[in-house]
Amino acid sequence: MHHAYAQVATTNNPIALEETFVSFATYSNIIFNFLNNIRYSNNIKHFDLTMVKRDKSGTIHFDDYPLFQPNLTPLEIFQLGSFGGTYWRPIYSTVVGKKLKNRHLKYGIKLPDDLILRAWDNYDKKINKYGVKVGTTLEFWESQKWITKYHPYGWVEWYCDFYAGNRCPDDERQITRWINTAGPNSRFRKRLINLVKKNKSTYDDFTISPKIRQTLQHWGYQLCASDIT
Repeated sequence: MHHAYAQVATTNNPIALEETFVSFATYSNIIFNFLNNIRYSNNIKHFDLTMVKRDKSGTIHFDDYPLFQPNLTPLEIFQLGSFGGTYWRPIYSTVVGKKLKNRHLKYGIKLPDDLILRAWDNYDKKINKYGVKVGTTLEFWESQKWITKYHPYGWVEWYCDFYAGNRCPDDERQITRWINTAGPNSRFRKRLINLVKKNKSTYDDFTISPKIRQTLQHWGYQLCASDIT
């Protein structure tokens, strides 16, 4: 298993700069409307990061979407080892009709290329925390209509944006997908919990269903002690 490191880049936030400018330009509807049109040109809205809270158990809470409660940040998903190192590889998106690359940089994700930029054909399960291969191709995701123009790389790209304080028209669909896949009553989490109990083991016995554990990690969740009650 590879041990990764991460650095969060410090960059100027154009949205924050815009908000500061607007505060001094409220007298001018023309200027305000101009900036507002730029800000929402892609239907992406920026919210205050104070809405993100993490409790003592590690659960992450969002004031505006209380049912969405992952316990891994987007960066932690990749630090732990996910997607066989392939997630942020350069792609051609049929959804937006162009080649895409380096989209992880806008989220300040800096990890060794081997952990995030490998070609799909070079998927390495040893990179994954649980040492197993899970998931399917981008082409399959697109064929299932799981990918939208807002986040052509998929759910984790959406989560990166959402965690950074950005909101878009796809939020409710993506959160519903998380609830059904990794939420408290989702089939994956319930199945893993039942297997742990059946084997009279503990939440951190990684020999029990590593594939479900890896899948949950890709959706921002790790089984914890409070799940086994």
